[in-house]
Amino acid sequence: MTTITRRVVKPASSSSSGTFTESASNNQFQSNDNDRDDRNKDDELDNDDDKETRLTLMEEVLLLGLKDREGYTSFWNDCISSGLRGCILTELSFRGRVELEKTGARRRTLANRKVVLLDDTATGDVLLDESLRHIKETQPPETVQTWIEYLSGECWNPLKLKYQLRNVRERLAKNLVDKGICTTEKQNFFLFDMTTHPLNDNVHKMKLIKKLQDSVLTRWPNDPRRIDRRILALIYLAHSSDVLENAFTSLSDEDYEVAMKHVRELLDLDPDQETSKYDSKMDVMWAVASAFNK
Repeated sequence: MTTITRRVVKPASSSSSGTFTESASNNQFQSNDNDRDDRNKDDELDNDDDKETRLTLMEEVLLLGLKDREGYTSFWNDCISSGLRGCILTELSFRGRVELEKTGARRRTLANRKVVLLDDTATGDVLLDESLRHIKETQPPETVQTWIEYLSGECWNPLKLKYQLRNVRERLAKNLVDKGICTTEKQNFFLFDMTTHPLNDNVHKMKLIKKLQDSVLTRWPNDPRRIDRRILALIYLAHSSDVLENAFTSLSDEDYEVAMKHVRELLDLDPDQETSKYDSKMDVMWAVASAFNK
């Protein structure tokens, strides 16, 4: 169970006349700088710890959806398939492989902007590289919504079924096994046998959950632009995949209400307005959020 520790902010001391002294003001700014330094150091340590087992957005979403002991996602979750395809497009964008076409003089909505290739260099991830080849070979370019449908196999055009990514969850689970996070077992479900992937080491999942919890509780900045872009993307993508609440089950009722209130604030944002506040690498993520908001 993850414990959330709230940050306690001490008020700066004031002079007897009720105004802040120059010394107190300097101390306050110094304290704020120290807080930022501490946060940056924590982030650097997290990154150092995860260098050998760094997870893609797809793997993180699947890890949130996997039941720890059973090793499979909920049979009732019909959102994770398309959600994982959104993760793939976002990951490709973050890695500088694709972007949305420029808006030009007439600003178009995210839903109407096409995904264009920036760099066809292989990423080393099988699913990402397979998707990258499909995007490279497709002319004219397609929108994010269309690519989610193509990669999921949810399209009416039989000529586009070749773009469907098959066995995505199983392939991602194998990645988690290779990274030592999960193991592989066989379970009998009366009528059939199924390969499952129970957690082998829950440290990485607990760190992922704590990172999500902290982002909407102790580290909530009130300005989404100050949230780390991968964390921001993970919140949207986990919600679209219907696994975000799995990260909040260990919270107290009070913390859960606060966390969901902040998540709702993010989900209520208009992606078309938010995209102008970020660099172009975030355009695809906002387009994915817009596609799932429909």
